[in-house]
Formats: sequence, C-alpha cells, structure tokens
Amino acid sequence: MSADLGASGAGAAAPAGPVPARRGESDADAVLGEIRDAIVRGEYVPDQRLVEADLSARFGAGRSAVRAALLQLANEGLVERVQNRGARVRTVSLEEAIEISEVRMVVEGLCAAKAAGRATAADAAELRGIGARMEAAVAMGDVLGYSEANQLLHRRIRDLSGQGAAERVLERLRAQGVRHQFRLALQPGRPAVSLPEHLAIIEAICAGDARAAERAVRRHLTSVIEALKATNPRPAGTSLR
Repeated sequence: MSADLGASGAGAAAPAGPVPARRGESDADAVLGEIRDAIVRGEYVPDQRLVEADLSARFGAGRSAVRAALLQLANEGLVERVQNRGARVRTVSLEEAIEISEVRMVVEGLCAAKAAGRATAADAAELRGIGARMEAAVAMGDVLGYSEANQLLHRRIRDLSGQGAAERVLERLRAQGVRHQFRLALQPGRPAVSLPEHLAIIEAICAGDARAAERAVRRHLTSVIEALKATNPRPAGTSLR
C-alpha cells in the first residue's frame, strides 16, 4: 500500500568482499528473492542489462538458477527479455505507474476493509504505534524513517487482512512502481500530506469500520495519483494518456 516509499537508484556493481559460496539449485527461490530485492532497492537501474554470469558470481548461484529467476522476474514485470540481448530491468512509465496506483486503490481498499474486521485490540495498539512513529519522523524531517514506518504499516495491514492472493498482487505492483514511489517520497512536503491520510486509515481499522477504512485508502491513493501526475515533465496541455 505504501505509495510514498521506495529505494534510491544506485550503481549495479557487485559489493566488494568475498564471493559468496556457490549454492545448490534447491536455493533457486532464495536467489530469485535476492535479485528481486536488488532491483526494488534500485541497485539495478531501468534498462540496465542483467548478465547471467555476473548475477551468478554476485549471488553465489548456478547459471540455471539465475536463468530461472530472470524468467520469473519477467513474468512479474520487473525484467524484460530482449531477443539476442538477454535480460534487462524493465522501465515502468509514468502512465503505467498511475495505472498501477488505480489497481492498488481497489485491492488495498479490500485489504483495509478486511483488516478492520479482523484487528484485535493488540493489533490496533500496534498500528497506532506505527502511526506515532510516522508522526515523529515527519516532525524531525526524517524521510527514511518515515518510509520505513510507512512500509511496516502497509505490510501489517496486508497481514491483518488475511488476503493472501491480494498480498501477492500488491507485492508485484509495489515492486513495479517503486522507482516512481521513491521520486514521490522525495517531493518537498509530501510526507506531511500523506501522514494524515495514513492516520485516517489506521483509525478506521482500529474502529472496526470496514467502509471507512476502504474509503480512507481510496482517498490516499487518489492523492498519490494526483501527485504522480504533477511529476509529469511534459509541456502543459498534453495528456498522460
């Protein structure tokens, strides 16, 4: 659900240090997760080639495990395979980022509504504690701390919803939109705008009000979509669509 979060783009060189021990093919799922996380964190930038030999050396995985991981990441929309040129990180356009947010509005609204019907008193206390962390981060101008608390909040709401299928969909969408989310998070004043939106979601869930929780999510993601549109570098008078 976190739309104001992400990770900074960085270079893709493997970190210095000893080469990790070679893994067995049974560790393919772990390698998939590590490559996915590296893309989401911005260690590999849009359009950058993903060379199987380099990935194998960095993650200590066999070439077949890396190849299988790249195929799965292509299915998830994070990677694209180019004929005769291998794989590269897929670029997500601003138009697509907006479409992703529109889909998330529906799915995350469902999760918040379900969480409102399942949250216990202990869950409510935890969510309010996360909200307090977000308030403190905004007060201190701590963008990273706000982002971390924001991610935690949305993860806990997904967990509380009990909607496994929805959670898998949202994880894929979050990964695809993370670069635009990061740009949005760095907009001056954006955390102060999104904070009350998140607090409204928390209070609706804590009150057990499913309809209010869903409406709060929709208001928040509507705000996100408007902020994304405002980042459009095109000349005035042109359309995103």
